Amino acid sequence: MNAIPDPLETTMTSPTRPLGGSGLKVSSIGFGCWAIGGPAFRDGNPIGWGKVDDDESVAAIHAALDAGVTFFDTANVYGAGHSERVLARALADRRDQVVIATKFGNLIDEDTKHAVGRDASPASIREQCEGSLTRLGTDVIDLYQFHIGDYDPVQAEEVVATLEELVAAGKIRSFGWSTDDPERAKLFARSPHCSAVQLHANVIDDNPAMVALIESENLAGINRGPLAMGALTGKFTPRTTFADDDVRRRFDFAGKEGRTLEALEQIREILTSGGRTLAQGSLGWLLARSPAFVPIPGIRTVEQARENAGALTHGPLDDAAMAEIDTILAGLNLR
Repeated sequence: MNAIPDPLETTMTSPTRPLGGSGLKVSSIGFGCWAIGGPAFRDGNPIGWGKVDDDESVAAIHAALDAGVTFFDTANVYGAGHSERVLARALADRRDQVVIATKFGNLIDEDTKHAVGRDASPASIREQCEGSLTRLGTDVIDLYQFHIGDYDPVQAEEVVATLEELVAAGKIRSFGWSTDDPERAKLFARSPHCSAVQLHANVIDDNPAMVALIESENLAGINRGPLAMGALTGKFTPRTTFADDDVRRRFDFAGKEGRTLEALEQIREILTSGGRTLAQGSLGWLLARSPAFVPIPGIRTVEQARENAGALTHGPLDDAAMAEIDTILAGLNLR
């Protein structure tokens, strides 16, 4: 495994944001590693993004690094361990340049590519942590996130205690919870080494209650779904279809996703101002929405890596653009 220096000593040339109160800094745009995990299933249903080219995934990670991205978010369940292994391969000689986040709570069978259950008992958390450390080829996980968003808050007290023990043992640097419930997030935030919460938020689907929580508790807000699984890139239409092993086959273009596409057309001109692509504009909205936000768009190609990293150069949308978007979306009953 690769021993790594304190990330505080790593030189980062891209715009950075603090990872809550951890003392770590990350690029203001991260790299979501769900898509590079490839196919995976739970109870026969897809929970991955379909077939993936590992060489292209590695090249995408390198392209992101070269463009200033230093934060990589994965999970043991992404590809049933495959995403973590691909990330390790890509970062083999560059571990000291990055901050790695992964998640626990889902049990996996790497051979069958299935999620086979959930467990957050102390013994299982420790076992899952060791599994992720091995697959990532590292000695320490910078941000370890609880992946069961609706877990019983009473039982979560034991989860927090176990995570603090892992910090003391040098296995992880900090931790957080992937949840959209402010009360659950607040429970974790009371612990000294909780630095982040992973929450759903994008330009169409804001999350004001969680924004208030992360800002009041000095947490980083890691944005999952910042591009609505690709819907905010402008590449989909109501007639778009997906492969049987792609989780997006469940998109309901007559419902929520269809509404997202309709709203996107109303704000397209604002998002693409200043030479931005739709993806860069959507990420720029998140950067402006909260100084605690760190969007992690899903990436699996070099082209996507470079486009999303371009949001680092464009930066946040300005106040006038933010106000205009809010007015338009309020008129659509989306605010």
